[in-house]
Amino acid sequence: MRQSDRPILHLALIGVLAASIGLSACGRKGPLDPPPGASFTDEQATPAGVKTRDKPIMGPDGKPLAPAGVNKPIPLDVLLN
Repeated sequence: MRQSDRPILHLALIGVLAASIGLSACGRKGPLDPPPGASFTDEQATPAGVKTRDKPIMGPDGKPLAPAGVNKPIPLDVLLN
């Protein structure tokens, strides 16, 4: 590579880095959008034969809590704990 090509390479590298940093935060902050065709009513359609609770268990912040599940350990738990 010749010495005269280096400034062009440096400018190209700076341009690529600036574009990647600028596009890395692309998007909007906020809640997820509902899927198309979703209704905002409280009634949910459930298949026949599926039992539902009368009211979901609510957390202290007013959001519904997920049901307790089985805690299955994975190999990464050694690193995470």
